[in-house]
Amino acid sequence: MKPSLLALATLAASLAASAGGAGLPATTAVHVEPSAQSTVATYLKAGEEPRPAPAATAPAGWMAVALPGPFEVYVENKDLTKSLDVRPGAALRQAPKADAPILVTAGPAEKATITGIRGRWTQLSLERPLVGFIQTGATAAPVPAPSRPETPATATAPAPVNPGVYGTATAGQPVSMVNLGDGGSSSLPRQYAGRFVSTRRPLAPRRPYDYALLDDSGQRFAYLDVSRLLQTEQVEKYVDLPVNVYGTARPGPDGREIILTVETLQLR
Repeated sequence: MKPSLLALATLAASLAASAGGAGLPATTAVHVEPSAQSTVATYLKAGEEPRPAPAATAPAGWMAVALPGPFEVYVENKDLTKSLDVRPGAALRQAPKADAPILVTAGPAEKATITGIRGRWTQLSLERPLVGFIQTGATAAPVPAPSRPETPATATAPAPVNPGVYGTATAGQPVSMVNLGDGGSSSLPRQYAGRFVSTRRPLAPRRPYDYALLDDSGQRFAYLDVSRLLQTEQVEKYVDLPVNVYGTARPGPDGREIILTVETLQLR
C-alpha cells in the first residue's frame, strides 16, 4: 500500500509541475531566427518562464517566444531624418559599430526613443515587441549569461526616466517653468536631456543662439531657442547644469545644425 501511495504522490507532483511550468533550467539565449548561428536578441534567466508567441511558427526543436522590449539599439546618424525619426529599412544594431549584429530593421513610423549619441551613431530605445526563438528539448543548449563590456561613462546613456528623452536622464527635481504648447511647429514636440550651456564667449563672435544642449561626450547636440519661455530672465541659472528640455526640433539654415525651440525647461 505504501509504494502505491508514494507513486501517486510522485505522479501528482509531476503533473503539478507540468501545469504550473517549471521555468528554464539555465540561462538561455533567445535568437532572432530559429538558428543557433543567428543574432542573440536577449537572454532569459534560469527559472524564468518563456512567453509563447502564438502567431509565430517555429521548426522542431525550437519555440517562438514573445519579447516585450524595450531594446537598446543603435542606428547610424545618416539614417535619421531631419525630424529625428528613423528611416524605414534602417539597420538597428546591438552596438555602435558597422559590424555589430543587426537586431531588426526599422519599419514605417518606428516607435523608438533617442537616448544617446555616439559620434556617428545614435542610441535608441526600441519600443515595439519582437518575436524570438529558443531551443527546446534535447537540442536545447543553455548558455551562461552574457558579460557585455562596460562602455565608458562619457559615452553611455542609461535608460531614460521617461519616453522621448534624448541623452541620459536620471531622476531630478523638476523646476516649474512654462509649457507653451506646440510652438507652432509641424514637428512633434519631444523631450531631450543633456547639459545646458551658454554659447557666449568674451571677444568671440556671437553664435546664432545664446544657449546650446551638450550630450554626455561634451559635443553640441543642438542650439536652444528659448524665446518662447516667458521667464527668460531665469534661464541663466541652468547654465552648466543637467536639464530636460521639452520642445520641437528643426534644422538650422545650413542644414548641419539642429535647433530646439524650448517649451519647458527642467533640472534633472
